[in-house]
Amino acid sequence: MPDPTVTVLRAKGVLDVDSGVVLEGASVVIEGNRITAVHDDPTVASGADEVIDLPDLTLVPGLMDMEVDLVLGGPKASLNDPVRMDPVKMGLRAVFNGQRTLNAGFTTVRNLGLFIKTGGYLVDVDLAHAIDAGWVQGPRVIPAGHAICPTGGHLDPSAQGGYAPGIMRMSVEEGIADGVDEVRKAVRYQITNGAKLIKCCASGGVMTPTGPPGAQQYSTEELTAIADEAHRRGLRVATHAHGDTAVNAAIDAGIDCIEHGMMIGDDTIQRLVDTDTFLVSTCALTENWDISEQPKSLQAKAADVFPKAKASLTKAIEAGVKVALGTDAPAIWHGRNAEELEVLVRRGMTPIQAIRSATTVAADLIDMDSLGRIAPDKLADIIGVAGDPLSEIATFRSVPFVMKDGAVIKNRGPRAASARS
Repeated sequence: MPDPTVTVLRAKGVLDVDSGVVLEGASVVIEGNRITAVHDDPTVASGADEVIDLPDLTLVPGLMDMEVDLVLGGPKASLNDPVRMDPVKMGLRAVFNGQRTLNAGFTTVRNLGLFIKTGGYLVDVDLAHAIDAGWVQGPRVIPAGHAICPTGGHLDPSAQGGYAPGIMRMSVEEGIADGVDEVRKAVRYQITNGAKLIKCCASGGVMTPTGPPGAQQYSTEELTAIADEAHRRGLRVATHAHGDTAVNAAIDAGIDCIEHGMMIGDDTIQRLVDTDTFLVSTCALTENWDISEQPKSLQAKAADVFPKAKASLTKAIEAGVKVALGTDAPAIWHGRNAEELEVLVRRGMTPIQAIRSATTVAADLIDMDSLGRIAPDKLADIIGVAGDPLSEIATFRSVPFVMKDGAVIKNRGPRAASARS
C-alpha cells in the first residue's frame, strides 16, 4: 500500500474542546484519515502533499447530532405519502438529507429509528453502508433500524396516520412488537440486519394521536427485555420518553439514553445524574418547529408540553446531566442542525458546553473515542467557522469548511497545494 497522503490545515486557530481554549495560529497535520499533530510550528507544512490555508477560520471537531431521521423530511412534501413511498425512494431521499447535514458541519449522526413500512429493509443501515463505501456523500451514520414500539404506540405509523384496520399492517421486524417475546425478536431482527443501537418508545409524545404525551406505553418488563437483549449483544439503547413515570421506568430497565425527556422533575433529573444516563433533549424543536398544520389537539399538547420541556432542560443542565446534542430532524430541517446549539445556550449552557454536547459528550454516547476532538490519533473530522465559537454560538449557522475522515467535503476558502519533498 502507498504511504498515506499528508495534509496540513493552517488556520486562524484550533479549538481544544477539553480546555475550552483556542490555540491561535495552530496547524493540524493529517496522515490519511488520522490527525497526527496539532501545533503552531509554521515549518510543519514542509513535505506535505497538500496544504490548505484557512486564515480566517477557527477549526472545531466535526459536530454530531444524536437524533435525526434522514429518511424523513426534505423537499417535495407531496412525495411523503407513506402509502406510495417505497424503500428505494426512502433511500434516495435520505441521501439528499444526509448531504445537507454533512455540509452543515455535522459529520456523524445517530439515525434514531425508522417508523415507516419498508417490508423489513433497514434503509438507514443501507444508507450507512453506501456512505462508508463512498457511493454517496453523507455523515457517518450510526443506524438504529426500526424503532420498536407497541401496537398503537407513539411511532406506530398506522396509528399516527389514522389508517383503517389492515391498511398498513406492520410486522415485528418493522418494529411493532407487543410483549416480552416479541420485543426480543424485534431487537434481534434489527441487530441481525445491521443496527448499531436500538431505539424504542417508552411513552407517548406530543404527536401521538391518542393519550397524554407522558403516558407510559411499554411496561417496565418489556423495556427491561429490550435493554437486556441489546446489551448482551454490545449495543446501547435509546428510548423516546416524556414525563417522570416513563423516564424512571426506562432508568429502572437500564436504558442508556433518554430522548427528549420533556416534563421531568427534580428527582428524575437527579436519577439521570446518579445513574450516568444520557439525555438528548431536542429542545430546538420547542422553539422552531412549525406545527401550524397539525391537528388542533396536537397543537394544544405542544402548547402545554413545550414550556415544561424548556424548564426541564435548564434544570438538567444545572444538575450536570450528560446532555448530548440532538435535533429530531426533520422537526428541525435537515441542514439546520446547528439551531440546537443556540437553544442549548439559551437554556443555560455556555458555548463550550454546547460544543461539547455535539463533540465529546456525543462521542461518549456512541462509544467512539476516535471522534469529538482535534488531537493526535483522532479521526480527521474537522470543520471551520468564521466567528469565535467560544462567544458567538450563531457562527455555526454557516460552516465554510468541512472535512470528514480526512477528505475535504466543502471548502469555500482559498486552497494551496505543495508537493512532498
